[in-house]
Amino acid sequence: MIRSVRLRHRHRPYGGQRQAVLLSPLLVTVVITAVAFATPRQIAFSRLLPAAPALAAALWPVLPTVLLGAFCLAVMIGISFVYSDLGTPYTVAAIAAVTLAAAYASHLRLLREETLYQVRLVADAAQQVLLRPLPPRIHDIEIHSLYRAAQEQARIGGDFYEAADTPYGLRLLIGDVRGKGLAAVGAAAAVTNCFRENAYDQPDLTSLIHRLQTTMTRYSTTTPAHDQQEHFATALITEIPHHGNHASILNCGHPPPLLVHRDDVRLLEPTQPSTPLNLAGLLGDHYYIDTVPFTPGDQLLLYTDGVTETRNHHGTFFPLPNWMRRHRTTPPRELLGRLHTDLLHYSSGALDDDIAALALHYRPAPAPRP
Repeated sequence: MIRSVRLRHRHRPYGGQRQAVLLSPLLVTVVITAVAFATPRQIAFSRLLPAAPALAAALWPVLPTVLLGAFCLAVMIGISFVYSDLGTPYTVAAIAAVTLAAAYASHLRLLREETLYQVRLVADAAQQVLLRPLPPRIHDIEIHSLYRAAQEQARIGGDFYEAADTPYGLRLLIGDVRGKGLAAVGAAAAVTNCFRENAYDQPDLTSLIHRLQTTMTRYSTTTPAHDQQEHFATALITEIPHHGNHASILNCGHPPPLLVHRDDVRLLEPTQPSTPLNLAGLLGDHYYIDTVPFTPGDQLLLYTDGVTETRNHHGTFFPLPNWMRRHRTTPPRELLGRLHTDLLHYSSGALDDDIAALALHYRPAPAPRP
């Protein structure tokens, strides 16, 4: 079973050092206590004890924070029996005040975390609607997907994709609304929903793209005038007939897909440009379909410009065709995982645009035994 590659690694705030971070208030308390007992009273390291509950407020719930503050109070009182002239009452008062403030801060932090958690649940639900999980296989075609939103906390953005098993074959859509993040989500949802409704009914790709154009135009007219310039999109529709040996591609200003055919990697530039969505009024209705061979064993990589426009520290774009030639024999799921890893490495972790990709592998199911 193949699943979409969901990019959530950045939501792990402490990575493999999480436990050490969570224990840091206790470690700070132990270190300060040990140094306070081991050094002369003139240094008075014990006055740093209020830092421990203050740190705990950022990491711990209310009760453990209060208990740590009480422990610091007990430590300070114990130190006072060894060094009687440390100004213990002042330090004890500071520890008590900081502990109360830390407990309140911890309470507020937990409320904000709960609110953020609920917001993320809503964002995840919205993403499931906009980018619902694709079936791992439709007839002879394996499908694998990769998605990452530029606005990481939002989880959703302006890149979109969809697949439909229609009477005409497997139809796929991938596209990119101008802009990124939440500003582009509405337009992406409108186009995706239109594709889901019309992919089964429109007899050819030209009719289908006309429906998407109409939807995008109508959506744009319902938005505020200052935001209408955001609402145009590039799109690419692919149709692979059932048990066929070719693929039809209609590319409306989108980055060209990559085809691995008989161990050769081809960049499928359109023979003639087609009009992006919502620009027909300016550029006219011009749509052209290209047909390419797609036979058993072939792979097809569809992607958005967030992939090819990823830059390194020298400002050089990610060399996707050359990268694909080095990985042309990699299975699709591993291919997308490697693509994500290499994009992060190439950009030093600074991916700043929405990214979506679909990897298709034509692998007919084995014939049933008689």
